Amino acid sequence: MKTELNEQKISDILNRGTEEIFIKEHLEASLMSKKRLRVKYGIDPTGPSIHLGRASTLRKVKAFQDIGHQVVLVIGDFTARIGDPSDKLEKRPMLSKEDVEENMKEYIPVLGKILDIDRTEIRYNSEWLKELRADEIMELAESFTVQQMSARRNFKERILKGQEISVREFMYPLLQGYDSFAVRADVEIGGLDQLFNLKAGRVIQRHYGQPEQDILTTSMLSGTDGQKMSTTLGNVINITEKPNDIFGKIMSINDNLIEKYFILATDMPINEIKQIISENKNPRDQKIILAKEIVRVFYGDDFADEAKKYFISVFSKKEIPTNIDEIKAKENETLNEVLLRLGTVSSKGELRRLIDGSSVHDLDNGEIIKDADIVFKNPKTIKIGKKKFIKIYPYNRPVA
Repeated sequence: MKTELNEQKISDILNRGTEEIFIKEHLEASLMSKKRLRVKYGIDPTGPSIHLGRASTLRKVKAFQDIGHQVVLVIGDFTARIGDPSDKLEKRPMLSKEDVEENMKEYIPVLGKILDIDRTEIRYNSEWLKELRADEIMELAESFTVQQMSARRNFKERILKGQEISVREFMYPLLQGYDSFAVRADVEIGGLDQLFNLKAGRVIQRHYGQPEQDILTTSMLSGTDGQKMSTTLGNVINITEKPNDIFGKIMSINDNLIEKYFILATDMPINEIKQIISENKNPRDQKIILAKEIVRVFYGDDFADEAKKYFISVFSKKEIPTNIDEIKAKENETLNEVLLRLGTVSSKGELRRLIDGSSVHDLDNGEIIKDADIVFKNPKTIKIGKKKFIKIYPYNRPVA
């Protein structure tokens, strides 16, 4: 496939939602030369879902694909077991092979919501990493010093606090960097939190006599609470969530994040985004346009229209929807366990924060729920946060 010389698309690649490009002049020249680049994106299957933060970086990868460059998707089935220490202030536990395999089950279909999978070269880094001999690992380890690793911000903070850092964690950027050498990457794309690992790819390519990849990092997308979007924090918006849930969560983001979400999570031209924000002074109206556009990206126009109608019907008119999710609790199953099973909350911590914030209600008696471990003797209509409703039936009662 030939590459397309489209100056506007190249400008968007280099400037829209980007944080740091290394080396920008070289990457721009490569794009303008119409050379077909091998564009690497690595993703560790540490969880089964893809949230909007990861999706925004994948959309940058798709921008390269759209003008004809070869996307190389490296799924870190080996590195996921080690655990990426980037931006972590405590040691990350190792995952089992079974955990990683379970997380990978739906990865390709989900990634296909963004990338053209038929035009994507998909590689698993266990292909080469599990084959490395001890002497080859020693050779790889020669490419970095302990001083370089210790100077990394999160490692430095942990050292100052007297916290443990395992040699395994030092090995992670070396192995991710080796991926770049293994697939002969010309460009690697990642979030800003990945910058150290991406630069490691350049170091290791140079160490083995290979041309060094250019690096493009994207801006980080904050979660619904304004912090870094993270499954651990429970503030994520997963792209496989139901359209109504995506729409509702977008409506809950902080007002100061609206423009950034438009830039990172939609394809709307910048001048159109500026116009929307200028003409719609009420942040709620801006969010409705934003939420509809994000749902449209992943589900299409019809679902986006329905999600907007649902939101306006339920939340603007204060109506309880008639088509809410219904589920039967298992015997002695708690509210916590039911909501985790259904995927209504992503963690016990998320539900705890909602309960502590008086954001979980029993609509049948108008009371605030203060106990995550209640069991169900009678059907209950539960409201979680501002936008989620669920009807829960006891295990021995039929669902209506």
